[in-house]
Amino acid sequence: MDLKLLAWGFARAAKSRGIPPLWLFTDTKRLPDPRAAVARLPKGRAGVVFRHDGHPDRESLGQEVARICRARRLVLVVAGDTRLAARLGAGVHLRGGRWPGPIRVKGFVTSSAHAAADLRRAARSGADLAFLSPAFATASHPGEPCLGLARWSALARCAAIPVAALGGIDGGSVRRLPRRLCRGAGAIGALA
Repeated sequence: MDLKLLAWGFARAAKSRGIPPLWLFTDTKRLPDPRAAVARLPKGRAGVVFRHDGHPDRESLGQEVARICRARRLVLVVAGDTRLAARLGAGVHLRGGRWPGPIRVKGFVTSSAHAAADLRRAARSGADLAFLSPAFATASHPGEPCLGLARWSALARCAAIPVAALGGIDGGSVRRLPRRLCRGAGAIGALA
């Protein structure tokens, strides 16, 4: 776990207004078994975006992650599956601001966003937080273009909802983002 990112999260927690400042994104390739990483997240100051879409026993793994989240007072959102989110008692993570199904779950709602249109859709869909990405070059998508500091900041400034950074986030890169615009940070490797 990146201690500088953790310190950033602790400093942001006091100003978070109910939004966890640190978010672990699960990933079947880079973090095949997320349970240990979830258990290490700071109690009451973090969230988990459960994405293990292709996992052969996604529901069982989701139940274990949900149990850890409840014990550690972590916010849990399930990516792209409102039915699983409802069964786990979790919130939902929208992809590009789009609801993945007819079920509206209670709880925290996050969304991915890669452009202004995604941010607008996320706000209209009732998301509490949008992860604007990729902020910087990322191991998840090597060689792909990133928003960079100026574009990320310009998009975040125009958003109607709180924005968090995702993509290439660690204890150094997160400090480059404007404090008043960056309400949270999502990561895989830096929080594993």
